[in-house]
Amino acid sequence: MQSKINSFFKPSSSSSSSSMLTERSNSPPQFCGDENDELAIWEKTQHTIVNTYTRRASEFERIDNKEEASDEKSEKPISGNMLSREECGSNGRNLKKKKRSYAQFHLELGQSNFLLHDCSTCGVKYSPGDEADEKNHTVFHKNFTLGIQFKGWRNERVVHTPNGERGRVILVLDSDPVAQRNKVQEVVKMMEMEMELGEGWIFHKLCRVYLFILSQRIAGCVVAESIKEAFEVLSCSIGATTKQARPKSGKLRFGDIVLQREVINIAPSEVSHESRNGAILCKKEAMSAVCGIRAIWVTPDNRRKGIATQMLDAVRESFCRGHVIEKAELAFSEPSSDGEALAANYTGTTSFSVYKTGNLCG
Repeated sequence: MQSKINSFFKPSSSSSSSSMLTERSNSPPQFCGDENDELAIWEKTQHTIVNTYTRRASEFERIDNKEEASDEKSEKPISGNMLSREECGSNGRNLKKKKRSYAQFHLELGQSNFLLHDCSTCGVKYSPGDEADEKNHTVFHKNFTLGIQFKGWRNERVVHTPNGERGRVILVLDSDPVAQRNKVQEVVKMMEMEMELGEGWIFHKLCRVYLFILSQRIAGCVVAESIKEAFEVLSCSIGATTKQARPKSGKLRFGDIVLQREVINIAPSEVSHESRNGAILCKKEAMSAVCGIRAIWVTPDNRRKGIATQMLDAVRESFCRGHVIEKAELAFSEPSSDGEALAANYTGTTSFSVYKTGNLCG
């Protein structure tokens, strides 16, 4: 192919053509009368067309050349600012700057597994299948059911040690170090969440906090405060409010159904006291009291083990220095149904005392 191209553009003899060119270059051009002869002589003397080409490398040869070039690049240092064409795309972007991540994503198309689940024990909402979400729920669930982790302090104020148990009751005051007060706040937040109380209601600076420590966890907490007076609860008002039907009350008849109106009779010597379950009845005359139980809480997995009783005993023994408070001098604030049962069981009577949270000892 090359020979055909050369024969087409060049004279047959290279030596004669070169000698002819040298002679014509040395001698001035001779012009004839004919214009065509002049143009032909001028083209032969001034224009020499040389056509060269290179054969395109095959695909296998290109792969070998790329491997050799990559080997040479690995031997030669490359500056951080200079990038080769192979490392960049056609638009100059660096393709090796960041590796692609192939993380698995999910499409939420109404599957039940992607819905948030409510934990029936701790009340936390979490997404099953999400590793981080499940881990956070596991940690919180364990702290809620067993108690917040507690490795102990150097200077603990141990006020009570139950007989035959590994647990202990420690007292924390507002004047204690910051680390101890922060731990109290962590427990108080857990109590507020389960008791559904407002933020900041359970604890204030004048309160004394008793923590029950069991197996390096805080299994229970009592928040106590000084009070001046309390009111005795009527035994008939616990659990249900007494109702007395009028013998001659009005009746409403709907066919065969007869509805009889009932009224609640409150004696003049009785007053209503608000609790978390509604109104409870207590006597109008106030009686003296020393210690008010503002809140008491035990972790779900540690209930029915006598921990609340042990903490109340610790409060009676250590609240007043050198004096053990009688059970009749304890009063409870806004008891729930479980709190009413605990107070009645601990004091041994359904006529225990309650107090208003605003009536504090100055």
